[in-house]
Amino acid sequence: MVALAGQIGWDAAGQFADGFSAQFARALDNLLVALAAAGGAPADLVSVRVYVVDKRQYVAAAKDIGAAWRERLGKHYPAMALLEVKGLLEDAALVEIEGLAVVE
Repeated sequence: MVALAGQIGWDAAGQFADGFSAQFARALDNLLVALAAAGGAPADLVSVRVYVVDKRQYVAAAKDIGAAWRERLGKHYPAMALLEVKGLLEDAALVEIEGLAVVE
């Protein structure tokens, strides 16, 4: 089992992607980089939790979020939960994604 800490939508230099959809895509990329570092692949994810500061932004970006997901994970859909939170540690973060994977 590999527990993947929450990842937000910034790059290695700490620069945030512009807008909700872009932050979601980058946070997902960051999660997959952490998973790869543990020897895993996207298909190894068994659950994902998505924390958002505004669920309306998530709903409004659903088409772009779906496209970003399919581009990175294809048709693999682990158990998922979406939670709206008051805020995230980094003030500019709009979304944080954490996961759990089973890696051989």
